[in-house]
Amino acid sequence: MMKKYFIIAAFSFFILTGCTEEKEHVSITVGKDVYNIEVAVTQEEQTVGLMNRKELEPYTGMIFVYKEDRKLSFWMKNTLVPLSIAYISKDGIIKGIHHMKPLSLTPVNSAHSVRYALELPLGSYERSGAEVGDTIILPSIITDP
Repeated sequence: MMKKYFIIAAFSFFILTGCTEEKEHVSITVGKDVYNIEVAVTQEEQTVGLMNRKELEPYTGMIFVYKEDRKLSFWMKNTLVPLSIAYISKDGIIKGIHHMKPLSLTPVNSAHSVRYALELPLGSYERSGAEVGDTIILPSIITDP
């Protein structure tokens, strides 16, 4: 009987401690506020993004990091929380901010070639006082991988 509990406890520990890799987090200042941001670098991380999350805490989000500048396009397939996305150039300048509705399949395209996309809870850029043309200082772990 004791073996069964051990196996269940070990399995639960495995599940709770993450059978998947822990995502890297960085602090990024947007306007007047600091956000705890998950970093999505790999194709898999970028494909999953913030999908299937029932909530997103204030002052959190995800940054999508690309190796070269390109026009980006995002949608909200399987994304349950409303988001605001900023398209950011390699030098940290916000080139565009868009609001995205949960589960929408409508593409939200960048008008410019950019290096990063930063998703935050809906309305975060306005609350933080950030707007197009502002510069976001990105941590070197993102800019110099």
